[in-house]
Amino acid sequence: MRDVGRLWRVLALAALAGALAACRPAQAEDLLDVWRLARAADPVLAAADAQRAGTHDLADQARAALLPQASATATIGRERDSGASRPALGAHLTDATLGVSQVVFDAGLWSQLQAAHASADAQDATFEAARQALCLRVATAYFDALLAADLLASVQANEDAFAQQVEQSQQRYEAGLDAQVDVDQSRSYQALAHGNTMAARQALVDALAAVAEITGSTPGSLGTLRDDLPLRPPQPPDAQAWVDAALRANPALAAAGKGVDAADRLVDAARAGHLPTLAAGLALARPTGAPYGDASGRLANTAVLTLNVPLFAGGATQARVSQAEHQRQSARDTLETQRRAIARAAKAAYGSVVTGIGQVRATREAVAAAQASLAATRVGREVGNRSMTDVLNAIQTLAQAQAAYAQARHQFILGRLQLQQAAGTLTEADLADVNTLLQR
Repeated sequence: MRDVGRLWRVLALAALAGALAACRPAQAEDLLDVWRLARAADPVLAAADAQRAGTHDLADQARAALLPQASATATIGRERDSGASRPALGAHLTDATLGVSQVVFDAGLWSQLQAAHASADAQDATFEAARQALCLRVATAYFDALLAADLLASVQANEDAFAQQVEQSQQRYEAGLDAQVDVDQSRSYQALAHGNTMAARQALVDALAAVAEITGSTPGSLGTLRDDLPLRPPQPPDAQAWVDAALRANPALAAAGKGVDAADRLVDAARAGHLPTLAAGLALARPTGAPYGDASGRLANTAVLTLNVPLFAGGATQARVSQAEHQRQSARDTLETQRRAIARAAKAAYGSVVTGIGQVRATREAVAAAQASLAATRVGREVGNRSMTDVLNAIQTLAQAQAAYAQARHQFILGRLQLQQAAGTLTEADLADVNTLLQR
């Protein structure tokens, strides 16, 4: 039976190696390496950056409408005139015109420029939110992979313990000390544990693929989380202080606020449709040909001041005002929704860190107690006051305690990062601090 257990482990490692070999390997081994790869290759962040640049281009377009406009035109043609009493006459026409115009007053264009600047500022904040979200996504994917590796090691150790128990039960049965039911029960636990090992192995492959989804390549190896985690509570130790900080600095909330500003300016732009506009223009023209052979080629200069007073547009202007006001209300509702969500996220993240400290300590004690219990149960089995079921249950309890301990440790680290993201302060330096908790 020991040979069978070894064979299973060999096959498991071979299957895992084959699954990892199917992905393009990377040299990243710690959290900062993965972060740098993600920062350069993550398509979500790249899309946010492109959107930000496009919004700034729209602001440039809005500003251009208020700047001087110049154009040059040239016309080449031929005219013919013929009558019944004279032969046909014709002439070449070649005209060149240079025109310059400048908006003197247009409240609508000015409001549109302000709206475009507000939208650009909103997109800058959105990009910063995407960058912080990438920090958390990288950390989450990385620690999910670490947790999957820890859980695989735990269930593999659990399977090995059951395999050892099968072997001991078989030996005791052959010696007449155990019944066949004890052997069968041990084998059933081992078979179930083997199924859990297979599932854990696939979970690790999936977790590594999640890292590759962000970075474009699968990490060749991962660090492990140190046992001596600094279980420090958040500073300041006040949930409301973190909520207030999040409402001040969270970039997603700032983006929603700038969206309201842009909507306000668009309302002003729509209302400006009722206002007059004033523009100045200058045209310089020089015809080099004239009809019927007149080639005097005079230079013509024209200065124009154009006042446009809107009188009636069939109700379209008021409809645009109404539409802009509804869009502004939608932006305000979005801001309030975002504000409430960020306040809740900050409270939840703070509670997760505080609770996580207790969970790490409790599950660590549970592992120590389960190890002691298993050792005592095995001794009791040898002297006859514990049953095979007691031993198998003790092994299972130890595996569950180890899994809970691993989950608590990894969640505690992620909870700290989630709190910093909610507060709008998550940076690469925070990932560097977490990276010091890893060992290769």
